[in-house]
Order: sequence, then structure tokens, then C-alpha cells
Amino acid sequence: MTGALPEPGLYSIAAHRPFLRELAAQILGASEHEGDPLALARTTILLPTRRACRSLQDTFLQLTDGAPLVLPRMVPIGDIDEDEVFLTGEESRLLGSDPEVPPAMPELRRRILLARILQAHPVADSEHMPIDHTTELAGELGRFLDQVQTERLDFDSLAALVPAEYAAHWQETLTFLHVLTDVWPDLLAAEGVIDAADRRNLLLSARADAWRREPPTDPVIAAGSTGSIPATADLLATVAGLPAGYVVLPGLDRVLDETSWSSLDPSHPQFGLRQLLLRLGAERAGVREWPGAHEPGTAGPARMRLVSEAMRPAATTEAWRGERGSIGAEALAGVRRIDACEPHEEAGAVALVLREVLETPGRTGALVTPDRALARRVASILGRWGVDIDDSAGTPLADTPTGIFLRLVVALVHEGAAPVPLLAALKHPLASGGQATVAFRARVRDLERVILRGPRPARGFEGLRRTAERTAYRAAKHGWTGPQDLEKLPDILVMIDGLAGIAAPMTEVMDQANADLSDIVQAHIGLCEALAASAEETGATRLWAGEAGEALATFVAELLEAGPALGPVPPGRYAALFDALLAGRVVRPRFGAHPRLSILGPLEARLQHFDVVVLGGLNEGSWPPEADVDPWMGRTMRSDFGLPSPERRIGLSAHDFAQAFCAERVVLSRSERVDGAPNMPSRWLTRLDVAADALGLKAAREDEQQARSYLHWWRALDGPRLDQVTDGKAVRPRPAPPVSARPRQLSVTQIETWMRDPYAIYAREILKLRALPPLDQNADAAIYGQLIHGVLDGFLAESAVGPLPADARERLITRGTEALSPYRSLPSVWTFWWPRFERIADWFLSVETLRRASLKRTHTEITGSLTFDAPAGPFRLSARADRIDELVDGGLAVIDLKTGAPPSKREVMAGFAPQLPLEAVIVGAGGFADVPAGEVSELAFWRLSGGRDPGQVRDAADDPAAVAAEAYAGLKALVARFDDPATVYEARPRPDRAPVYSDYEHLARVREWSSGGDPGGETDGGGDA
Repeated sequence: MTGALPEPGLYSIAAHRPFLRELAAQILGASEHEGDPLALARTTILLPTRRACRSLQDTFLQLTDGAPLVLPRMVPIGDIDEDEVFLTGEESRLLGSDPEVPPAMPELRRRILLARILQAHPVADSEHMPIDHTTELAGELGRFLDQVQTERLDFDSLAALVPAEYAAHWQETLTFLHVLTDVWPDLLAAEGVIDAADRRNLLLSARADAWRREPPTDPVIAAGSTGSIPATADLLATVAGLPAGYVVLPGLDRVLDETSWSSLDPSHPQFGLRQLLLRLGAERAGVREWPGAHEPGTAGPARMRLVSEAMRPAATTEAWRGERGSIGAEALAGVRRIDACEPHEEAGAVALVLREVLETPGRTGALVTPDRALARRVASILGRWGVDIDDSAGTPLADTPTGIFLRLVVALVHEGAAPVPLLAALKHPLASGGQATVAFRARVRDLERVILRGPRPARGFEGLRRTAERTAYRAAKHGWTGPQDLEKLPDILVMIDGLAGIAAPMTEVMDQANADLSDIVQAHIGLCEALAASAEETGATRLWAGEAGEALATFVAELLEAGPALGPVPPGRYAALFDALLAGRVVRPRFGAHPRLSILGPLEARLQHFDVVVLGGLNEGSWPPEADVDPWMGRTMRSDFGLPSPERRIGLSAHDFAQAFCAERVVLSRSERVDGAPNMPSRWLTRLDVAADALGLKAAREDEQQARSYLHWWRALDGPRLDQVTDGKAVRPRPAPPVSARPRQLSVTQIETWMRDPYAIYAREILKLRALPPLDQNADAAIYGQLIHGVLDGFLAESAVGPLPADARERLITRGTEALSPYRSLPSVWTFWWPRFERIADWFLSVETLRRASLKRTHTEITGSLTFDAPAGPFRLSARADRIDELVDGGLAVIDLKTGAPPSKREVMAGFAPQLPLEAVIVGAGGFADVPAGEVSELAFWRLSGGRDPGQVRDAADDPAAVAAEAYAGLKALVARFDDPATVYEARPRPDRAPVYSDYEHLARVREWSSGGDPGGETDGGGDA
């Protein structure tokens, strides 16, 4: 420990020195020097943030090995750019309770009141804005008010801005601001509150005035603040003038030449400190280095000089010529750079850097980044390795599990229980519906599989019930739903009715034209709590537990209290309004999840020290962030009014980067592409590259190799296994299951799939994988084909024998209307499908009328099968024929209805489309019930397009009997081949004959090993089952 404190005055701790450790060591040493254990308690330390206060407390404990210690008074003075609450909770210690300072208006109520003003005094078309957009604009207005009050500007100065000098839209905005200055103060007075920024200024000024009147004799140390807020700068000036006052600046650049120092612009990292020194009336040369025992060697000062040169103003970069060779290579020792291809790769490499830190006992590391997506990725990857770490910069409240659940429940009601939002809410971990969670999850899965998969049901829970009833009807008549699903329908109906009951209050209020916000919120929260309840716990207990739950409970309470001020709102905008009001709220962990690793934002990382620091997300627009665009004042207006330029934020961010870059070991990371688009590296990386080159510096070879190795390691961990690739390409899957596991029964359409893509048969019949219909299935050609088949089946079932009835068209149109009626709510579908159906109906009736003269009887949607011997045992071939006609001449016709393009006669003759020939084989063997065995004389495709040529009859073969015999022989050869255990189920053995669509192409990783184009395509709704 060192001796007594130095003389009061201005000091700086260089960027390469551990700020808090150096500060604490000197203060602790002075206390020991005095021999007074209470000397520390009489010292007051002002720090920028609460995190800095907690870190300084930990530092004191580390320096004393945890010995009992009466700590100094540590007070966060805050900074509005850091989104901290200034002096709250510390006012009584620092300032004493001042009853003359009114409380601050709650932020949510303030935003709602500003939104009301925007509605009453429209600006920028705000009278036409939805309420959620108005509240977003009110948030921007609140931030503008904060800036004005932070800079201690007078709204009366608006009168000096001449509207005629600005564009028309700025003139309108200026007029509104004049109105605001008249209305807002009166509203605040009526509420008995003031703005938070104004209150902070009053409190800081009161403290400064009190210290000027009665200067304390005990040490007062203001450390780590850049004084970016005028009221804070004034407090620092007061501290600097106290008899025992110390101002300790973070990382003042003492080596930059005076010419450059005097020409700094707001985007420079030292601009804020220069402005502070000007406000303090001090010269840079008069700032002394804070004494300490830290021995950084030569790397730290060299690194600090490098960053100083890299950041020097563009106007003085010619000085690099004279500095070439003046900075040693140690400046880049321990600096590594990772240029990843994309964000996931960057996150993986960064996670490896942090994981490596843990290999050395006692070593600490941190990822510092403003990119919260990168932070989440890194935390997730570390979690895979059992390293629990959280993002100390906080998580948006809307993105916490409870926040997501509240938003999903809104969407559920807002979108009328549509499948996607309904399942998103019901499958959330908090959803339990008052039941045991396991049982509830099982019922949700049943609801999804039986009711929600496929086309969207009609709106609301009543629409779900009607869909369930139609499902029961289809199951009973056609067997379209399995018996297990049919057994579950009663429980599904009970679940639908239960959900409808608990959602009824919110559904009722959402159906109103306008409603009080508080009423909507109460109904919303009531539904959330009812849905979150389990068999063991109430919904409120589960919903509001934990840090995020507590923060959301506070938000909801504030919203209920402030809601009436907004007046009636359209419930249809509630989902967006809820999101808008929740946006910007962050929940931060009270305690770090890991003792040696941290993920921090640049603000949270200020004054912190780690052995290894990763500066991540170093891309332009991320770090530094883009300059703010102020919707209330343009650049010229801001300058005329006295507000700082948007580049000042970049300067503060640059200071954070420069401080962190001077750590002992630094890794700089970025992604070259984001969302497929190229990304520009951060200007600071570019500056470092240019400066290092101009100064004759090169990174150490071992550091370059280590940086590359992180990427190589991650690619090896994240890429495919070596046994799955050949020459850099994934291997085509070729499974060879035992013959005992191979299928002994397939349908005629599966035979075609077996020929074209054996892997699909392997996945479906051996692995037993079935593709579920998509949620909100589009009304596509497949669905249309199923509908047409169903309509014609029902119509022909009534007229299987004899001539068509006189009212045949009326009956057919009636059936079509019933089948297509669910799609009337989709005008784009109905207007396309219905005219097509009418043309198909007329064509079909004309062809069918003529055909009846040679027709004895027709059979539709009929099932049949045939079993034959094979090397591994009997094999059963099944089929579901669209239509089989018994002809008057004794012949039989097998017809396949196609709403899409049917196979060509050449494909059928060549054996690549064996469906109809194999159905003819089954007919010949008497495999279809009620159809007499006999020779098939006709194989035909009826194409039902509904276009200009609404239908066509196409012969599938010139000699049906010969084609059927060839198909049967080919089938037997195919079965025999796959009865050989050496035969593999290869994926797409002939790409030119592969199916245009497969449910299993992603499992076969087709895109990884094939070099062809898009394998996607269209499927037809007809054919056998």
C-alpha cells in the first residue's frame, strides 16, 4: 500500500492502469498511513454509476483479503447517457432530504401525457397516427426534453429561432415546440412533479452549493466521470476547489500534441475531457498522474501511445511520418484480431476466447460489445459448455420469458386464436392452463396435430370448435383421422371450451370500437394469470416470479395507474401499443452469473479491469453507433439552439473503446457479413490499421496465429464431422438397414418414390417419420386437388350406375360450394378457385354424360391390394384408386384424376410412373373389393385444370395389359433387389429422375451434397393413399 493521499487537485489514471484498483490502493494506503480505521468512512467517493460503486467495494475487499473494513461513502452521480437513475436511493446520504425538490414524474406516465399533447396539438401528421406510433413519437419527445434540460437550456430561447430560416416541416415542428413550452410546465405543476433530468440538475446544484457554502474538511474524491452533463461538470468543478477535493479523470491523453488537442472534434475520444477541463478552467498540463504502485512494464504506455496516434485528428496525421519507429512493437503484443465470416462464427470464436480464460486459475475475462445479439449468442454457446454467464448490460423486458408470454397472449386474442399465435402462447413454458404442466402440454400437442395443422380454421375459438366437429365427421365417414386421434377429440373440445372461457373477458373488450386502456390491461393480465396457473401454483405466483417478473409487475402497475390519462384507445392497436410502451425497459441481473467471466456493454465496462478483454461487434453502425437522428430538430436548429451535435455520442463511445483497448490482453472481433450483406469494419479498426502501418508496427506472429486458431477451432467444432464429408462436401446418405426392418407393404405411389428416391422410403417406412401439414397451410394446388377429388367422389357415389340425374349440375355445384366455402374469407383464393371449379364441373358433366352410354358401373376412391412372394417373404402392394369403371363390353378402365400436370405416356411406358399400371395389376388379380377381376382395357389420366381448356382425357398407355405386366415384373425385381441386405436406400440415385418435391430432402441434406438447383416443386393432391 502507498502512503498518504497526494495534494488535492486534478488527476488522471492512464488508460492502461486498472482504474479502480489504483484508486482504492491509494485511498486504503492513506487510511493505513493515518492509523485511523475510521478515516475511510469519512471519505466520500463520487463515481459515475452504481456498477462502478459495487466494483470499487469489491476492490477494497480484494486489497484487504476480505478483512472487516468500514468502507468510504460511495455515491453514483450518474450520467444521462448511461440511462442511470441519478442519486435515487442515495439522496439522503449525499444531499439530505430536500422537501423543496418535487419528485420526478414516472417515465411511463410522462410518455402517455406527452402522447396526449401530441394528439391535442398535432405535428407531423400525428393526428392521423395510430396510438402506438404516437406514443413512440412521445418517447422521442421525452428524450428531446431530457437533452434540453440536461444542457440547462431555456425553452424561451426557442423564440430566437426564426421559423422562416428552416424548411416547412421544421417550421411546423418549431411551432409545436412553442406550444409545448406553454402546456408542459402547467401540466407538471398540476401533477406536482418535475422532469427527472430537471430534478437531477437541481439535486446536483444543491449539493454543489452546499459544499461551496460549507466546504468539507474530509476527502471528497470524484473519480471516473467525464463530466458530459453540465450539472455534473459543475459539481466536479466544486469538488476540485474543495480543500480536500480530488477529481480523478479516466484516461486523459497526456501525449497528444497541443495542435491536435486544440482541434479535437466531438467524435474524438478526448473531446469530452477537453471540454471538462475548459469548464474547470484547467490546463491539460496541470493534470497530474494519480500515484500508484502498478508496474505495467512497457506494453501499456506503448499501447496508449498507439491509440492516441490512431485517434489523432485527420488534419494532423502528417505527424505520423515523424513518429515512424517511435513506438515499440510491444504496443501490439497481446492484441489479437478476429475477422469472422458471419455473426455466428464470430460468437463461436469469442466464446472460445472466454472459455480459454478459465483454463488459467484466477484469470478474468470479459466480452465488451454494444451488440446485444452477439452477447446473447456468446452466452448461449458458453452455456453449451456448462459455463453460465449473463449479459450484464441487461435484457429488454419484452424479450424476457415473462415479457414474451405477455406479448404472445395479446397476439393470441388479437389474431382470433389463429394457429401460430395460439400455439406460440400455449407452448410457452409459463402456460399451464390450470392443469398439471405435463398433461397440458400433451393436450396442446393433440390440439395442434388434430385441429391446427393444415388450413387455418375460422376466426376465434368457435372456429376451432367447428373445425374439431368437421374433423370428427371426416374421421367417421372417410377415415382421414386415425382412431387414436378420434379418441382424443372429446378432450380437445373440452380444452377449446376452457380456453374460450378464460379468454372471454379479453375477447369482449377487444371486440369494442374503443376501450379504456386500464380495462384492456386488466383483461389482458387476467387472461395471462389464468393461462399461467398450474395445478400446484397460481398464475400470479408463476407469472411475477424472478427479476423479470418483478420488473413486469411494476410496469403493469404503472400502466394501470397511467392508463386513464391516455383516454379511450382502439383495442385493435393494443398489441402494438403494449409493445411500444414496453420498449426500452431493461432488466439487469442483480448478481453476475459467473465470478470470472462477464459480458458487458461499453457503459457497464467503464472503469472495469479484466485480464482478457474481447471488444466484439466492431462494425460501423454497431460500434460506433450511428449518429442519432433527432425528429424534433435538425442539425442546424440544434446548433442554433445550443444542443450538442449527434457526434458527441460517438466521441463518448470512442473513449470507451480507447480505454478498453489499452487492457493487457485484447481481442478485437467483427463479422465481415451480416444477414448476407457485407459489413464495414469500425472506423477505429481502420484507424488502427492505418496508424500501425504508418508507424511501422506489425502484430506479433504468434498473436496472428492465435487469432486464426480461434476461428479454426470453432469451425472444427461447429462444422460437420470428418466422416460425413468427402473433399469438403457432405456425403450422400446411403443407409442399409437389416432386411427385417425393411417394409413389406407399400402403396403404388410409394413404389414410384422407391424408384426415384429410396431414402424417402427409408425415412417414412423404417424410421417412421411423417411430415405434419404446415400451420396456416396455404390454399395451394395440393389442397385444391383434394377438394376436387372429394367433390367428384361424393357426386359419383350418388350416381354410380345409370345415366346422370337431370339436376346433376345443381348437385355438383352444391357440393363444390360446400367444399370451397371455408375459403370465401380469402378473396384472392375464392375468385381464382371458384371459376376454375365451375369450368371443371361443366367439362366433367359433358364428358361423363357421353361416357355413361358405355359405362356399367363406376367406383371411386376405392382401396385394393395384392400380395406376392419375394426373397425375404410376402410383399403386399396397396392402392387407393381415384376411379375404376366397369364397361358395358366387359372391360375395365382405371382413371387417375389430376388437377396438375399428369405424367407423360413416355414416362408411363418407360416405367417411371408405375401408378396406373400397378393399379391395373391389382384389378387383374381381383384385389379391389366390389370390382370383378379382369383385364384392364383403358388406362387414362383426366386432367382437370379449369383453365381455357378445362379438362383433357389422356391415354396413359397404348397397350394397358403389356404395360401392366412390365410394371409387375419391374416391381418384383425392385423388391428382390431391396431384399438384399447389401442394397442401400440411397438418396436420389438419379438426380434427373428425382422427385420434384420430398418431405425428407432436409433429412437427406440434399442441398449440402448436390450441385443441382432448387429441388423444390409442386405436388398434386390426387392419387392413392
